[in-house]
Amino acid sequence: MKPLQAMLPYLVVIAADFYLLPLLIRNTGWAMLLLLVVIPLVCLACSVVYGWRYSFHGLYPVIVAVLFMSTIFLFYNSTAWVYIVAYGIIALLGNLIGMVFFKVGKALPPGRRSG
Repeated sequence: MKPLQAMLPYLVVIAADFYLLPLLIRNTGWAMLLLLVVIPLVCLACSVVYGWRYSFHGLYPVIVAVLFMSTIFLFYNSTAWVYIVAYGIIALLGNLIGMVFFKVGKALPPGRRSG
């Protein structure tokens, strides 16, 4: 249960990203900007920070993908199914990048560690 507690703040930010930002959509241009730039950047940033602080966890990208799933019915149409996979992959890559920072931080001598 401890890993899920560590994930919770990051998943809350990602859930807010997935569920609150689409409320700003006014036209197709805004929708594409949010879906292709803003939401993926927030997802990537949260995933990198989570990986940096706690290393890799295989469940993290799965939960991110599942979080996005119901937004398709709320905000988008059936063509948005591909984003479930895309955001899961973005979360996976971000988590892996963060894991590298985590391992580098562990390998540094105590006087050189940050955070």
